Amino acid sequence: YFNMGFRPSEIKIGVLGGGQLGKMMAIESAKLDIYLHFLDPDENAPCSRITPLFTKGDYKNYDDVIRFGLTKDIITIEIEDVNIDALKHLQALGKKVYPQAEIIELIQNKYSQKEFFKNNGFLTAPFLSINGMNENLGSYFKANGFDFPLVQKSFHGGYDGKGVKILDSENDLENRIKSEKSFVEVKAKIQSEVSVIIVRSTSGEMIAYPPVSMDFHPSANLVEYLICPANIPEHIALECKKLAHNIAEKLNIIGILAVEMFYNEDGTIWINELAPRPHNSGHHTLDNGSTNQFINHIRAINGLPLGGTDSSNYAIMVNLLGEDSETGNVNYDGIDQCLKIQGVFIHLYGKKETKPFRKMGHATIVSESQDTCRNIAHFVKKTIKINANN
Repeated sequence: YFNMGFRPSEIKIGVLGGGQLGKMMAIESAKLDIYLHFLDPDENAPCSRITPLFTKGDYKNYDDVIRFGLTKDIITIEIEDVNIDALKHLQALGKKVYPQAEIIELIQNKYSQKEFFKNNGFLTAPFLSINGMNENLGSYFKANGFDFPLVQKSFHGGYDGKGVKILDSENDLENRIKSEKSFVEVKAKIQSEVSVIIVRSTSGEMIAYPPVSMDFHPSANLVEYLICPANIPEHIALECKKLAHNIAEKLNIIGILAVEMFYNEDGTIWINELAPRPHNSGHHTLDNGSTNQFINHIRAINGLPLGGTDSSNYAIMVNLLGEDSETGNVNYDGIDQCLKIQGVFIHLYGKKETKPFRKMGHATIVSESQDTCRNIAHFVKKTIKINANN
């Protein structure tokens, strides 16, 4: 597209999914006069409210994805749970699918991810399939050298704390995930949960964002605070970036990749999971002075030069979650108090209905002082309340 000049109006990019990640991608792409097309089954999806280039359709349905993709030059995603067969067919027809269909297929299956890590020499929590097993699990674990505490994960569909169970003892097996294919892994002794977002272009250019550390909500198993730069030693940060680089290179991925890791008490780094799309751990890049993750993904899949990822400021991101036990039309309280504060940036996703712990938005706090960031983040967290207006 660019060997005869930059003509963004000629680029037809289709995005499977129309949620908040797509919305932020669309807003940032428009700054380069690139207008994205979206496919989502929810006619009230966040993207539907900001662009006319929205098609109501199911990204899990083969025919819907084929019909949507045939008229596009590039197809990308903002959610992994898409129809792989359709994407493979579009690739065979010569359409550019980024990230590639085979990579999305690998990452859709958490067990396949674990096997990829193991087979390619990346440290990860020791794991064991329990697919189809309902009896004598305690004995099975011991026979294979596994002891409690363990973490059970579904092969497919787990996200935002869903599809995950902590098994602290044999007594917890009664409440395990029973209806789906699953595996267990050793529960890591974590100093810090870390994420590195790396971007790889069609030209082979690759650039990583500084590692961030994550504090999790105690009951929802969702990120509550995201801290940039991560509170880890410099040599560990460099090692995390190197690991993300090596994984992206091994996958040969085009586009953005979030690599979630455990920095353990014994100093080891275990790869936890991958996400081949813009990620919650990169939202702060919209406001911290770097080239944000959303436009860098668009640059990458179009072969444009990637933008810088460093920032001179500290940043903390706060996920704005629906209040526990609240379901219904959304009502925001406390927004006005937070908008008065220098360095606070609020992003509301445009979801019409709130649910317990549903991601309804995020706030980024940027400052030259990490202590200032943290103090303001605590204020924002306790001040903004997302309730149902029933």
